[in-house]
Amino acid sequence: MAVTWDDHGLILSVRRHGEHDAIISLLTENNGRYAGLVKAGASRRQKGLLQPGNIVKATWRARLDEHLGTITADLVHSYSADVMDDASRLAALSSLCALIDAVLPERQPQPEIEQLTVAFLEELNAEGWAARYALWELGVLRDLGFGLDLTACAGTGSVENLVYVSPKSGRAVSAEAGAPYASRLLALPAFLREEVESVSDRDIASALALTGYFFEAHVFNPHRQPMPAARVRFVERLRG
Repeated sequence: MAVTWDDHGLILSVRRHGEHDAIISLLTENNGRYAGLVKAGASRRQKGLLQPGNIVKATWRARLDEHLGTITADLVHSYSADVMDDASRLAALSSLCALIDAVLPERQPQPEIEQLTVAFLEELNAEGWAARYALWELGVLRDLGFGLDLTACAGTGSVENLVYVSPKSGRAVSAEAGAPYASRLLALPAFLREEVESVSDRDIASALALTGYFFEAHVFNPHRQPMPAARVRFVERLRG
């Protein structure tokens, strides 16, 4: 008896398989990150459907649960088409898909990350999207079990003037306590802790340097993997 499920999923990656088919990776609502073979997935007819950043209604089937399985998909919403004319937003979408594809284990439900991701995608065309992207990365770290403690100073317990993060503990550090060690600490932009009126490009760059450091320290370096190239390109684009 075949194993099957139906679910909504965000396409994370697509790679050609043979002459006509493709293997896609999905972040699904209920089944976590799943891969499957799409028959004729390399065809012109399927090209618009099978794009990273598209939400699809997918059916996965396999003879045994441990098999790769096949996927049939119908388009629900194309976030990639929504931002096709904006190179920076498109780079953010590519970074998001590549990062999720790289950090999530296969076939383990990740409802918090899935909901966080879809909520961000709904706001990708709104003002302040770059700051929200940084907050999305911070949330992914938290839901992976590597959350940063930005509530109080690691050294004094103070909740005032928190401007650094310890690279060792992932805890906030106040300006006063961190002054002697400033060169060894990571910058903490205020918008990662609280709502602020405006967020500068420098703040966003600092936030992505912060989250990037902990992704590398806890996720990529232990497995001797590099940061996804799409994420590197996105950060470089924001820096100009």
